[in-house]
Amino acid sequence: MDMFDFQFPYPSQRMPVLARNCVATSQPLAAQAGLRMMLKGGNAVDAILASAISLTVLEPTSNGIGSDAFCIMWDGKQLKGLNASGRSPAAWTPDRFKGKSAMPARGWDSVTVPGAVSAWVEMSAKYGKLPFADLFEPAIKYASDGYMVSPTISRLWAGGVAELSAQPGFAEAFMPHGRAVQAGETFVAKAHAATLQRIAETKGEAFYRGDLAEKIAAFAKQHGAALTLEDLATHTLDWVEPVGIDYRGYTLHEIPPNGQGIAALIALGILENFDVAALPIDSPDCMHLKIEAMKLAFADINEYVSDISTMRVTPAQMLDKAYLKERAKLIDMKKAGTPSFGTPSRGGTVYLTAADESGMMVSYIQSNYSGFGSGVVVPGTGISLQNRGYGFSLKPGHANVVAPKKRPFHTIIPGFLTKAGQPLMSFGVMGGSMQAQGHMQVVSRMVDYHQNPQAASDAPRWRIDSGVTVGIEHGVPAATIAALQARGHDMPQADRWSTDFGRAQLIYKMENDGGYFAASERRADGQAVGY
Repeated sequence: MDMFDFQFPYPSQRMPVLARNCVATSQPLAAQAGLRMMLKGGNAVDAILASAISLTVLEPTSNGIGSDAFCIMWDGKQLKGLNASGRSPAAWTPDRFKGKSAMPARGWDSVTVPGAVSAWVEMSAKYGKLPFADLFEPAIKYASDGYMVSPTISRLWAGGVAELSAQPGFAEAFMPHGRAVQAGETFVAKAHAATLQRIAETKGEAFYRGDLAEKIAAFAKQHGAALTLEDLATHTLDWVEPVGIDYRGYTLHEIPPNGQGIAALIALGILENFDVAALPIDSPDCMHLKIEAMKLAFADINEYVSDISTMRVTPAQMLDKAYLKERAKLIDMKKAGTPSFGTPSRGGTVYLTAADESGMMVSYIQSNYSGFGSGVVVPGTGISLQNRGYGFSLKPGHANVVAPKKRPFHTIIPGFLTKAGQPLMSFGVMGGSMQAQGHMQVVSRMVDYHQNPQAASDAPRWRIDSGVTVGIEHGVPAATIAALQARGHDMPQADRWSTDFGRAQLIYKMENDGGYFAASERRADGQAVGY
């Protein structure tokens, strides 16, 4: 029997899609691009890649050709993880940033080697059924012929233009009329289309070692940046074993560090020490407990998480049940806390998911990090570059301190839920630091309160910002906010159209007939599709 009911208690613009082959993304045209691959005889990997490639065109505010990517997938027999995040340029020593209090947030000195293209190539070669070039057809057509910009993306676009118009190459790529593209206007990106064509026909070789790599490196040199042709040519990705934690009979799996996914696992491990289900859902007690558990998790990851080769503690130590039980004791149910990290025993993002009737399920995420990433776009190519270097620390001795050829702390995380070793749900809640918080909130709603994936993603959310400041979403009752404020939480309320609380996509494997329950939440323009 499935773990949830079919009640929908929250205002929503969506109903789930129930089908044997499904795709869910934050942009309808991208979801349909993936479905086209399935109808063409492709599998869930083909669908996810066609959708991801299309999203570089359709949702440039959140990702691009110069993004990083991660994936957790059930290949039909077992769970596998892929870390396709890039590393810092070889010249990024701490001395390069001497005198700065923090890493640059935008511009060339925030750009690490992009990894998304390598993920497309690797996943297609290892698991795809269709020719690699076929996966690019929808995206190339959207870019060359144009598409009508959706409302949510137009709002994010306007915000990016206000901040990034002076960054190298940005105006040429994203301000075709000297301003942001507005909702309903057609956006054409012919240079982007040509670049996708080159990646398709060379199976990514042009991007890391060919003519596109040369253009990236030359533009970097022109602006005094450190990224070189050798940095691009030596990029590698890694297949990794996902890290997980059992939560009341279900296991949440995340990509191990350098990502923040372990924060969701830590928070659930802390919550397991409480009878969460005994607290009324959406009540002040329920929200307070989860907020405090998440604060403890963030305190630990901000101290310890980095490129896994430089971490001083292991993920297993951070997830030790005895350690998390001690951390749980720090929660005061009557007062908001500002916890510091513990001492374990030594021993703008797009998320999309697809599943097919063979049993393959793919949880995939790619991102430029902040809206439009670094703001840098290589002229004549449409290659917008991420700003993942901003994730490094400049604190001497910190595990995440900037260094050459090192992966920075990453916020983007795909999630996957299993039960008794079998696949149950591929999902993600894209949106910066909200992602780990969103994973924990969605999983707790499903496990503790038996809400279905659509309801669990539609429910109003909170977001820890810093200290006792916790953003609260539109729709939370005023009485609940007042009760939390009385415990010391500073809770600014967001407006109705805020995208700061994540944008979830979820595909749940139903127990009967081998079908799926696919959900795309209300906070984005997205869509779940299937057949």
